[in-house]
Amino acid sequence: MLSTHLGPSGDMPAWAVWLAIALAVSSLVMLLFELRRRERGAIVIAATGTVALVGLLAAILRPARVTARESIVGARVVVLADASRSMALKQGGQARWEARDRAIEALAKASPNARLSVLRFGEGPATPMPLAASDRAAVQLTTAAAHSDLGTAVRSLAASAEERPSAIVVISDGRLDDPPEDASDASLAALGSTLRVPIDTVATTRDAPADASVRRVSAAGAAVAHVPLPLRVEVGCAGGLACEDLTVTARELRDDGPPAVLASGVAHVKDGKAALDLTITLERAGSRIVEVAIAAPSGDTVPENDRRLVTFQVARERVRVLHVAGRPTNDVRTLRQWLKGDASIDLVAFFILRTPTDDVHAGQNELSLIPFPVDELFTEHLPSFDAIVLQDFDAQPYGLEKYLPNIERYVRAGGGLVMVGGQNSFVAGGYAGTPLANVLPVDLDGSPGATSADTSPFVPEWTAEGRAAPLLGPLRDVVGDELPEMPGANVLGDVRPGGVVLWSHPSRTTRSGAHMPVLAVGEEGDGRSIAMGVDGAWELEFSRLGARTAGRGEGALWDGLLGWLMRDPRFEPAQVELPGGCTAGLPWTLRARLPAAAPGAKAGKLAVDVTRIDAKQPPVHVEKARTADATSLELTMDPLPAGGYTARLVLGEGATTRYDFACEAGGDEWADSRPDAKRLERLAEATGGHFVDASDATKLPLPKPTVVSAERHVTPLAPPWIWTLAATVLLGVHWIARRRGGLS
Repeated sequence: MLSTHLGPSGDMPAWAVWLAIALAVSSLVMLLFELRRRERGAIVIAATGTVALVGLLAAILRPARVTARESIVGARVVVLADASRSMALKQGGQARWEARDRAIEALAKASPNARLSVLRFGEGPATPMPLAASDRAAVQLTTAAAHSDLGTAVRSLAASAEERPSAIVVISDGRLDDPPEDASDASLAALGSTLRVPIDTVATTRDAPADASVRRVSAAGAAVAHVPLPLRVEVGCAGGLACEDLTVTARELRDDGPPAVLASGVAHVKDGKAALDLTITLERAGSRIVEVAIAAPSGDTVPENDRRLVTFQVARERVRVLHVAGRPTNDVRTLRQWLKGDASIDLVAFFILRTPTDDVHAGQNELSLIPFPVDELFTEHLPSFDAIVLQDFDAQPYGLEKYLPNIERYVRAGGGLVMVGGQNSFVAGGYAGTPLANVLPVDLDGSPGATSADTSPFVPEWTAEGRAAPLLGPLRDVVGDELPEMPGANVLGDVRPGGVVLWSHPSRTTRSGAHMPVLAVGEEGDGRSIAMGVDGAWELEFSRLGARTAGRGEGALWDGLLGWLMRDPRFEPAQVELPGGCTAGLPWTLRARLPAAAPGAKAGKLAVDVTRIDAKQPPVHVEKARTADATSLELTMDPLPAGGYTARLVLGEGATTRYDFACEAGGDEWADSRPDAKRLERLAEATGGHFVDASDATKLPLPKPTVVSAERHVTPLAPPWIWTLAATVLLGVHWIARRRGGLS
């Protein structure tokens, strides 16, 4: 931009110009005081004196015409816009982000020369956000952050290589995670000193909605199955809502039936808040979703935060195993010895059992075998076991047949079942066509004339799935690809849907023509089951192979099998996580970490089924191709409504990995819906900034732009001697006027 204006001589510093003007003004003031002593001619004296002072000032400043090519550089102003989920809360028909965006647009219009940069803050460093709302692809993406971390956003600006801002403007509802509500003035001032500029703040709202909510749920310690777990529940009431006593209920969401009530109590609200202690007991290990909800009073305008969904990773203090064996074989003794030797296992074992028809030929006072307590075990005590091992056990003589439906329900509800081979297992034990067969991973052929066992010795073969399965990883680390010779096998049918064959028979086939399963695993409902069609696993310890491996094969095998049965993450087919969690109404990401594919394996696919636990809805099915060398896959999932969910992942034709998670509406950001304008005001005051409401955003005093001259030419209006001569003449005229008026 080319501009022309008058200015002083270019060789005078700015301070000299202002000093000359100040002396001229002071001289004029002194002249006005002197006029009180004049005898006559006041007007002439004042006029000539004024003109003389102007001439003298012109002689000093030597006016010149300045022609310059200038550009205006606006100050860099960074607007930090709160993009946390609390900005989506509505009040009076509009969301808080709407007031935020109006304030941004008002600032842009009121400061056309400022270089305005709009960044959103939530989790992690601040990231760019379009200035105009019309340019945003989806408004909800600007209110998707699970936290409102202003501290990290400001520090990221300080660490950036970009130009430091001249001003920072924070637009938020004040419900910040950092700085926290109880932050001291010193810590607030330290945040401003990070960039050494004041922080101006703009509050989107001051009014709290009428809302009762579960603000926080905390647990004292880790969750352990069958062990009472204390919970601390904090509830709040704001916005003038009438709250006195609020009923609080804790329930476990289950996909095998209605939610199970764990505890309930009454919270007595005082000064808008209350705390209640509840004790819950979770009976099953693994991921469990607990709903903590209040009975909200009438007039609650934010019903979404009336409940919180908390996911607990429930551990086992000890794995409680029921081992039932019919005969004292080498395989029974070896397995029982390993179970007893593992300190993490609470073993209840029954073997060399007495049937109701046995005559033990012993008197009343003589030692004898106790009757098998089948009734108590498989009714009253069945839910207390984490896994059941049936080894070489005939169901009919011991009265177990009538309790097989109980075992089926037990597995579907989350229990674990292992059936180990022998002359009284599988078809030979009378299990074909029973409810228990419905939860085994293989079919059992109980038709008349069907063969129940093959006594020919053989060496099991690894399947491709068996080589890649993490649950057999410990065994492969010990024996590699070698397996001992087995003394025959139970005849098993084809693997059932959802089952995976890990070992197969080298020569015997099923009706479908596939190699007969020898070791297979599968899932039914929430539970898992294992079918081992041999009673020669003890050969892993007592054989030439066992001698070379120091007998470690047996323990390695059962460590993996039992660990997989208990859903130990080390032995899962995949590791599942939700980076960023799941928020109702927003897209979410599921990440699966996969085991390395077996050598020579072909590319496959990852299939995911997401099923809602607390309501009946069609499952969401997603598939993604996997390359042979891929060890991690990410899937972007469509938004879900609030609730508890189960994701089941199947890699190719392999086993299933289950992952339970909760999707909340707003999460922690909606738990406390009150805005906190006072915190924003304290932040501005501590850092030397200004605080205004969103409607007054244009009143913020933003830095002025800087004028930069690219080219400048100075042309004097007259030579210096002319200005000096003129000043001398004018001073002489003024002196004559003073003398004629009686002034010295």
